[in-house]
Amino acid sequence: MPRVVVDVMPKPEILDPQGKAVLGALPRLGFSGITDVRQGKRFELEFEGELTEETLAEVRKMAETLLSNPVIEDFTVSVETPVAAVEAVE
Repeated sequence: MPRVVVDVMPKPEILDPQGKAVLGALPRLGFSGITDVRQGKRFELEFEGELTEETLAEVRKMAETLLSNPVIEDFTVSVETPVAAVEAVE
C-alpha cells in the first residue's frame, strides 16, 4: 500500500512555545548540544492502488485546506517507500 507523508511545521518566523519547552527540558535530562527545537505534526495517508500525480495534487490540497494552517505553518508532501520484509536467516 503506498503511503504519503505530510509533515507540518510552524513557519520560521512563528514562535514555537512547545519547541522552546522541549529545548529547555533537554539539558535538565542530560542531553546537550541542541541549539533549537521546532515541534510539528506528521500525517501518514495510505492509499489503495498506484499513486498518481492527481492523487498527490489531492494530498497537497488536503494539506493546504485541512492538515495545516497556511497562515502560520508550512508543509511538505513526500511518498514513503515501503521497505520489503526481510526474513531472518537461521
